Amino acid sequence: MDDRVDKFLNMTFKRIILFFIIFIFCLELVAIADEGQNNQPCFILKNTKSPILSIKVINSFPHDAKAFTQGLLHYNGYLYESTGLNGKSSLRKVNIKSGKVLQELKIDQKYFAEGITISGCMIYQLTWRSNIVFVYDLLNFKLLKQISYSGEGWGITSNGKNLFKSNGTAVIDCIDPDNFNVIRKIKVHDGNAAIGNLNELEFIRGEIWANIFMENVIARISPSTGEVLGWVDLSRLYDLLPANCRVGVLNGIAYDQENDRIFVTGKFWPKIFEIKLSAQDHH
Repeated sequence: MDDRVDKFLNMTFKRIILFFIIFIFCLELVAIADEGQNNQPCFILKNTKSPILSIKVINSFPHDAKAFTQGLLHYNGYLYESTGLNGKSSLRKVNIKSGKVLQELKIDQKYFAEGITISGCMIYQLTWRSNIVFVYDLLNFKLLKQISYSGEGWGITSNGKNLFKSNGTAVIDCIDPDNFNVIRKIKVHDGNAAIGNLNELEFIRGEIWANIFMENVIARISPSTGEVLGWVDLSRLYDLLPANCRVGVLNGIAYDQENDRIFVTGKFWPKIFEIKLSAQDHH
């Protein structure tokens, strides 16, 4: 009987230890998943010598809280959005004020959609690991062609002539929109430090703006040199989101060039914010 009790106690003790280890491991995973999802500025800003700008929120608009936002852009008074995840990826045209989806193309579940941009009368939509960019007619979302590329697809934007594509590293590819060939590579850096995890991109006032994956900042990048010209701190936006909603990381930058308006959002965010940069930096 004593041996059986000892064995039972030993097994129970081992199970408790195992449970405790698993519990601690799970807490660490949660902490990693939540990194960048709070209102604290990111560690990148601690060592930068580039200016750090705050923001002023001009307006907020409703946004589909089920949208895993991968790409966002403004065109002709509407927002266009690419959502990700296998089985939930889509291309959308959205009413800014109401957040209503006016037009939607659901993407085959084998694809995980990423960033989008417009060049000419076509929309380009990246895929994460399928090495394919889909090219659609801007008006009816009809698929015109698909082009293969190497590496992952994250964010994409256009300056009206060339495309600029990120792949999660510190390098942005400048691309010919006709054949998707890489014209040159832009190595993004802040001083001597390479800046990786470049995600959603937007061309704004002659600069490439990039969300940094899992961080609360946007990098303002020179398209010619790759130098980080400055940072935009978006951490205060988390205070403006409902406390009881699930929100993911910041991802989504759109620019209304005609009216000089900037819109930002995040994955599963219930709001899109129109922002302006503060004239005073807090570096």
